[in-house]
Amino acid sequence: MADDRLTFKEMCAKFDVTPRTLRYYEYIELLHPEREGRSRFYGPRERARMTLILRGRKFGFPLEVTRQWLLIYEKEGTESQMKAWLTLADEQLSELSDQRAQLDEAISELKKLRDDTALALNKVDS
Repeated sequence: MADDRLTFKEMCAKFDVTPRTLRYYEYIELLHPEREGRSRFYGPRERARMTLILRGRKFGFPLEVTRQWLLIYEKEGTESQMKAWLTLADEQLSELSDQRAQLDEAISELKKLRDDTALALNKVDS
């Protein structure tokens, strides 16, 4: 239904992405808008895919992983996609936990170094 489609500009505004980003997602085949001449139109399917793409980015998934995951739905259906999602989510949760541990360690070390330096500076000023 034509009334349910967004133009290129509307799609950028709705998802707060740049035209360059939207074109790139099309280039790497994450999105497949309808074309009428030089105009592009995005229906409900493309908007749902864009929501999933942005959610994947938020969670730190590489775009290629997201692309492969979206292909599972097209080739194998919802159940296979959901199973793949569980595996991907478990792997990403583990990766994010590792990153958090590394950040916590770096923050702790930086605070200690900062405090040691402040203490040394106070001794010099005294």
